[in-house]
Formats: sequence, structure tokens, C-alpha cells
Amino acid sequence: MQVIDLRGVSCPTNFVKAKLALENLGNGTVVQILLDDGEPVKNVPRSLKADGHKLLGLKQTDEGHYILELEKVEE
Repeated sequence: MQVIDLRGVSCPTNFVKAKLALENLGNGTVVQILLDDGEPVKNVPRSLKADGHKLLGLKQTDEGHYILELEKVEE
């Protein structure tokens, strides 16, 4: 599974980086995106869902960051 580590990346740069990383992947690819607590975990999943991608899950790790799992959906 592909992992996109966006910890330490601030909004809206983290959304832009996620979007660019997803462009290089095939339709139906499942990825995990690592996000910080706060604005990133609120904004990035919402923005990616608005772009049409399918959110599969969001869970917090023991370290305090979040793992967003999503399936890429072609526009």
C-alpha cells in the first residue's frame, strides 16, 4: 500500500501535496495519508472527498497523528 506522509506540512500545502501524489496513481488505488491533528485532519479529508475520492477510514495512532485511508477515484 502506498503511504503519503504529510506530517509537519501545514494547510493548504498538505492538500496540494496529497492531490499531486494522487495524480500519479491509478484509479482504484488505495493509499494511506499520514496527517497531523488539528486543521490538517479536519481539512484534508473533506477536501479530498469533495474532489470525488472515496474515504475508507480515519484513525488516530498512539503517536497522535492520523492515518487517512482512501481510494483514488478518477474525475
